[in-house]
Order: sequence, then C-alpha cells, then structure tokens
Amino acid sequence: MTTTPFIRRKGMTRRRVLGAALAAVPLASIAGPASADPGTPTPTRLTLPAPTGPHPVGTVELHLVDRSRPDAIAGPGHFRELMATVWYPAQDVQRHPVAPWMPAGALQAFLADVGFGALVPLAPLTVGHVGAPVLRSGRRLPVVVFSHGAHSHQGDHTVMVQELASHGYAVVTVAHQYDTYTEFPDGRVAVPLRDRDAPTLPGDFAADLRFVLGCVEQLAAGCNPDVDRRKLPTGLLGSLDPRRMGAFGWSKGGTATACAALADERIRAGLSLDGPMQMNPPLAGDLDRPFMMMSAEFTRATDPEAAAFWSHLRGRRLNIQAEGAAHISYGDNEALYAQVAKLLGWSGQQLQDVIGTLDPEQAVRIQQAYPLAFFDEHLRHRRGHLLDGPSAAFPAVTFLP
Repeated sequence: MTTTPFIRRKGMTRRRVLGAALAAVPLASIAGPASADPGTPTPTRLTLPAPTGPHPVGTVELHLVDRSRPDAIAGPGHFRELMATVWYPAQDVQRHPVAPWMPAGALQAFLADVGFGALVPLAPLTVGHVGAPVLRSGRRLPVVVFSHGAHSHQGDHTVMVQELASHGYAVVTVAHQYDTYTEFPDGRVAVPLRDRDAPTLPGDFAADLRFVLGCVEQLAAGCNPDVDRRKLPTGLLGSLDPRRMGAFGWSKGGTATACAALADERIRAGLSLDGPMQMNPPLAGDLDRPFMMMSAEFTRATDPEAAAFWSHLRGRRLNIQAEGAAHISYGDNEALYAQVAKLLGWSGQQLQDVIGTLDPEQAVRIQQAYPLAFFDEHLRHRRGHLLDGPSAAFPAVTFLP
C-alpha cells in the first residue's frame, strides 16, 4: 500500500486518491469497538500471493554504513546508513519464523501516514524464513538488487522478490534512508523527510545501489558487511555470484536503476517498473547492457525523459505495458488493495481509482512472470519464449516497439 508524490495524469496525487476512497467508509469500522460481540467475525490477515518457484525462501537483514559518504543530516562523524534485506533460496526452514512484510515500528508509522492505521494488526506476513540456511547447489546464486519508490519502503515489492528467490536468486532490497520507512537494529524508526536537502534524489538512490553491490561482493568473498557483525545464515558467505548481478526498481527506484546501470558495469541487466526517468542533470550516455521497461503511467509516448533514455539503449531492450495498469500496479499493491477494498466495502470504481482497471490476479501473474523471464535470460542464459512477443497467457501485455 504505497503512495507516491508524482502527479497522476488526472491531476491528483496518489495520496488524494486514497483519501477520496477512504472517505467513503470509516476505516475504524474494520477494527470494531472494544466491546464488540465476541461472535462478530474478525477480519483475517491480509495475504501476499505465494511464489511459484520450487524452493522455500530465507531472509536476513543487514545493517550497512557507507563510510565514503558523510551524512550531513545525521551530523559530523556520521555516514550514509542503510538497512538492506537479503532473500534467497533456503533449506530446513521449519525451525525459522517467517518475516513480517515490514518491521513493526516502520509498519505502524507507514500505515498511519497513508491513513491505514487500523490495518496494522492485519498486515501480511512473507514466506521468507528468518535466518534459514542457504540452499547450496554447487553453483553460486545470481543476485538482483531492488530500489523502492519515493516515500515508500523496501518491502513494497515482496511479491516479485519472493518469486525471484523461490526460483534460485538472491535478491537484496535496499531501504533508502530519508525517503523510506524502516527500522534499525537499535529500535530507531526512520520515516521520509520532506527536507529538500535530504539525499533522496534518484542519483542518491543509485549511489546506494552501487554501494550495496560492493556489499554483495564482500559477501561473495566470505566477509560480513553488517556493521553490527550479526550472525549470518549458514551458507550465505561465499554463496553469491558477483559476476551475475542485476538491478530493478519501481518509480523513482526505476530511474535510480537506470542511473546506476549507466554508471556501473557490474549491473549486467536492469529493469524499471514505471520509472519516470526524470533527473537533474538528465540521464545521459549509451547503455550497451540489457534493459527492460515495464510501463504504466510514465510511458515513452507521454514522457520525453523515458523516450530519451530508451533511445540510448544499445543492448537488448524491451518495453512492455499492461493495459489498465496504474503507476502502483507492478507491486504488492495489486494484491493488498483488492483485499482492503473488500474489508472497507469499496465499490469497484473506488478500487479502480487506486490500482487501475487491470485485473489484480493477472497483475500479480505479470509481475511474477516477466521480471523472472528477463533476469533468467540475461543472468542465467535461460531463454524462454515469454519475452518474444504477445502471449495468450497474458492478454493485457503489449510489447511497445
């Protein structure tokens, strides 16, 4: 359930759309009064679609500090501080608890800010088992790093992340400090800042991604980059493949992915989920590595920056668009808002005002299938037929020339 500061084509911010929908039904009604009849049904926990891959999923948090980047907001002697989470194929998961969608403190702050505070007890769980040992198959795992959108959080694309991990990828999600909701090991809860001097531009996100690539290289070399030196899951050290790394991001994170890919050859393939490609200075230079754009509202036809970036792609390039997709359609929002709408009694129109007219079930299948096919082709050299053109299994998806 993510908001974004970008202005929609209809002239309304995403937050205003949510506010209009929420005004129709009091949110407190789903929680019920304290003296409610014990026989009254209790709303069930929201759920995320299960991944389709053959492997169970493990997860572990990393507390990272980039000592090459002083943090003026935190003060003298402080450096850029990030939380990241590694998701990976696991084994022997039964004794390891599943991770929440967001840490408790960050979740409460996030849902309160977007007007869904009463949903805190119903927040979904992931399929990631905290600290489970890594599945070792004799070959290192390809790695994909993820960059979230503006005023968002690193869990907002868990459907995609879990899907990739269940198919044998290590996925590292990054919480971009000062533009995210996250929680640090000492209990500090970080929320987005509105300070124009905060390091929250796409270029700052891109620098975070490049730093995290270096942390992946440390893990691959058998070194623990966590500044607190917390214990890592068995088998994680030495299990990642720094020669097969990709990146993807949503919205501003998609722009950051493009920026990082242009600057860093370690990113062998990049994917943007409706990234506006708006930067100052603009994105510049040719990119000779594979890149895919999954467009919704920020299309090449309507946004010159997206068109300009596309024109500089010299390697394999793909641009798909799902009919009826909104800006937030390529992410967990499609699965979660459909459930929230039932809890709140939204009309079909109210739900469409938020997530677009794309069928939620098909939207989930699209975001599971297409990123996996793209990274399989370019990080594993497993070429299928999904990216060759239109598919009867996904009638909403159009390939843009």
